[in-house]
Amino acid sequence: QVQLVESGGGLVQAGGSLRLSCAASGSIFSINAMGWYRQAPGKQRELVAAITRGGRTDYADSVKGRFTISRDNAKNTVYLQMNSLKPEDTAVYYCNADLQHVKSGIYYSDDYWGQGTQVTVSS
Repeated sequence: QVQLVESGGGLVQAGGSLRLSCAASGSIFSINAMGWYRQAPGKQRELVAAITRGGRTDYADSVKGRFTISRDNAKNTVYLQMNSLKPEDTAVYYCNADLQHVKSGIYYSDDYWGQGTQVTVSS
């Protein structure tokens, strides 16, 4: 059983900072790309930032220069440092991992999601 557990969301004033964490656990063999997505009310889920196992990163234009994604491969954890937050960053943030896990000696490749963590930025 593989789980992604997020933490670090909350309420912050515009201009403030938050750091999200997402830890993957279970019978994981390896994790390829990890990423953060967000979904605001009435909008589609969108990619915020992604990072490969080797550390190559990609960001949505709306967060470039403000958000930084990083990961600790030894801890199977991905982070999202969010600075200079704006009210339009308000959303539920979801962690995603493209990983290989083992079940009964068989390797599977799957895409997993966390349960989501609320980020609210007040003006």
